[in-house]
Amino acid sequence: MLKPVSIAVLVSGGGTNLQALLNAQEAGILSSGKIELVLSNKKGAYALERARSHGIPAFFVSKKLAGSQEAFEAKLIEKLDEYHIDIIVLAGFLAILSPAFTKKYDHRIINIHPSLIPSFCGEGYYGLKVHEEALKRGVKVTGATVHFVNEIPDGGEIIAQKAVEVDEGISAEDLQLKVMKQAEWILLPQSVEKVCAQLLAE
Repeated sequence: MLKPVSIAVLVSGGGTNLQALLNAQEAGILSSGKIELVLSNKKGAYALERARSHGIPAFFVSKKLAGSQEAFEAKLIEKLDEYHIDIIVLAGFLAILSPAFTKKYDHRIINIHPSLIPSFCGEGYYGLKVHEEALKRGVKVTGATVHFVNEIPDGGEIIAQKAVEVDEGISAEDLQLKVMKQAEWILLPQSVEKVCAQLLAE
């Protein structure tokens, strides 16, 4: 049996997508990779607690304390190297990463975005705002996209997409939850498994 690919999950908030990955790992859906590290740029992020309760090392890395983008990313890299990380998963990580960082981990950073890219994506489109804009435009179908991360926000190669119907009169909050349940929490573990399996096969 080949050693699973080591995964770091970068988070900023509650960590619902992290939980989906942890559940998938425990269910054997995610078996080609193993979550070895969780990093957050927000001190009190509940995602850190989720990680620790599963025995996964979890750390807060502050851009403010680091003093610059470069120093912040150097701290991230230090931790990633310490845990011999192969793949980085951005699961609600709200800090923008520099082109130098994304280039260093070319085709090794995966992100989940709560729309069908190229709709409602790019700089400034994250969280609830994505769903608010989708409703404003009157779209009938939305969804989630898992993609590789490059120097352009939400601009990397698409790994997988899943569509979700938009119910008449639904609120942005309810749409957000529907997309999470019907797309994000299913698609992200499947996509991470796919990429890890491909790495193991190389």
